Amino acid sequence: MGEPRGIHVPVLLERCLELLGPALALPGCVHVDFTLGLGGHAEAVLERFPDVVLIGLDRDTEALAHSRHRLARFEDRVHLVHAVYHELPRVLGELGIPAIHSGLFDLGVSSLQLDEADRGFAYSQDAPLDMRMDQSRGATAEEVVNSYEPGELVRILRQYGEEKFAPRVVSAIVRERAKGRITSTARLAELVKDAIPAAARRTGGNPAKRTFQALRIEVNGELEVLESAVPHALDALAPKGRLVVMSYQSLEDRIVKRALTARSRSTGPIDLPVELPGTGPTLRLLTRGSEPPSEAEVAENPRAASVKLRAVERIGEERIGEEQGQAFNRASGAGRERPRVSGPAREGKPEQPRETTRGGRGRLRPGATQQGEG
Repeated sequence: MGEPRGIHVPVLLERCLELLGPALALPGCVHVDFTLGLGGHAEAVLERFPDVVLIGLDRDTEALAHSRHRLARFEDRVHLVHAVYHELPRVLGELGIPAIHSGLFDLGVSSLQLDEADRGFAYSQDAPLDMRMDQSRGATAEEVVNSYEPGELVRILRQYGEEKFAPRVVSAIVRERAKGRITSTARLAELVKDAIPAAARRTGGNPAKRTFQALRIEVNGELEVLESAVPHALDALAPKGRLVVMSYQSLEDRIVKRALTARSRSTGPIDLPVELPGTGPTLRLLTRGSEPPSEAEVAENPRAASVKLRAVERIGEERIGEEQGQAFNRASGAGRERPRVSGPAREGKPEQPRETTRGGRGRLRPGATQQGEG
């Protein structure tokens, strides 16, 4: 196995290890790297936690081959699987593993895919219009661009790329494909650039980036997969287990935020003085909203510039029972409030009262509003 064509610096490596550390140190820890890529995060976990068993998932067969070579010295405690991350329940069933203790999602396109011109992800390099993360199956971006109805293309560019000039871009695509099939990334990028007004091209980077993002998401079904993958990961998380998710654009982060905050709040009637059994939060938020990278991190690794990190811990069953028992013991006290649940805190810092904490684990009080994206 030769050196991979894409060499990457793992994004927010030390912060991920800091957040996952307490879970990685649990006896018999099983850690899942949901987006294995070139194995940078996975290698660090295996080196620093010699008792951890790793399950590495990736839909990209080339990435798996490179990671298998990189992690060969840990072979006796590594399971590398060709799978998309929403297939976790199947993978755990086949391995006979009932639960996991730690998990990491590093979403978006991997360094390997970006650095390989022939994969078709980069608008700055000419290549066939492919964009499949798993090149063994599925429709390519070329098929999407040349066969989708104009209205469907407009929807994809607006919804997945947040491209406000989607109708103009699609009109240019339709005119071009009437002359001949669009097959290259360079030609598509040129069409997009020409379709966007000159004033709008002066800011915001390459004008093709939103169209390329939208096509990539459509080709790989990224958002639909993520919608089910995060709940599957949380369902599999053992008490005191931890999950870290890094996303790189607002559509992903919105899905992750909804999934995590839904389980970090009570689901019981808000006007009851106590928490009903089974209605309390099952997650503790470890970050205040989404954490951005530090300036030092971006300077070292420019691809970390847009990352948003969120982390949670599964509340131990004994803690849930203790809190509910205390609540019921106080239920007879007239006018007593339901027990307050403290909000998230950065590791090593004291927790703040729920009213002053973003995304706190309790339900919002009447009249309160949820703050926007972190």
